[in-house]
Amino acid sequence: MPTELSPHNPRLALVRELRTPRGRRAEGRFAAEGLTLLEEAGRSGLRPHEIYATAGGLERFDAARWEAGGATVYLVPDRVFARLSDLESPTGVLAVFELPGTTAAAVLAGDGPVVLLAGINDPGNAGTLLRSAEAFGAAGALFGRGGVDPFAPKVVRAAMGSIFRLPLAQVEPEELLAAAAAAGRPVIATDTEGEEIGAAGIPANAVLAIGNERRGVRDWLPRWDRAIRIRQRPATESLNAAVAGSIVLYEAMRCQDPCQVAEKP
Repeated sequence: MPTELSPHNPRLALVRELRTPRGRRAEGRFAAEGLTLLEEAGRSGLRPHEIYATAGGLERFDAARWEAGGATVYLVPDRVFARLSDLESPTGVLAVFELPGTTAAAVLAGDGPVVLLAGINDPGNAGTLLRSAEAFGAAGALFGRGGVDPFAPKVVRAAMGSIFRLPLAQVEPEELLAAAAAAGRPVIATDTEGEEIGAAGIPANAVLAIGNERRGVRDWLPRWDRAIRIRQRPATESLNAAVAGSIVLYEAMRCQDPCQVAEKP
């Protein structure tokens, strides 16, 4: 049976802190708001530690089911829930999960390419890249430190459940290069001076570096093994990072089955 919390319960202040990177690090937890994400977590075999819901939110899911799985369900007033949420229109359901302790080495030990978010700052782009990484068979994703936090609320929402299933870790530039070398994985950067993607071919074990929305990979990644580019009409601006990364991830998947590299003239 859900436990009703008063507006001044100290537990609520800790949940509010999960909206910040510092709060997530301090608590070792992150929040996912909305019934869709809660159900995605359940389908992924992940159980929350706690669920916070308004009276209206409780009517939309089976609290007893989650309590039987080990989660504590708390009932909070609407005005209190609004302070936990980062949305203009709060959903009435917010779940708290433990941060995974996955390392870069563990991500790189998986099968398939790994996507590297090299200084990406936009949470929508980051979340979309996670969805594409899962859809196109990536082993996992590495988030470059200094960019967006992988468990920021907007990233979690944009990933639409992929964040529960895809191995993730944060890395520094030199840490990434050393770990990739140790794993025998080439680092392939998206760059305007690279080989055209259709002719280059992408190894199945590549680390695919997708750069910052404005500055590309060069501000974050000091060096790489190869570079590739996506051909586009000269008059167009550079592609959105999520679009570019999704194209590269698709090409990486295609190349595993197997890749037919075009002959150079």
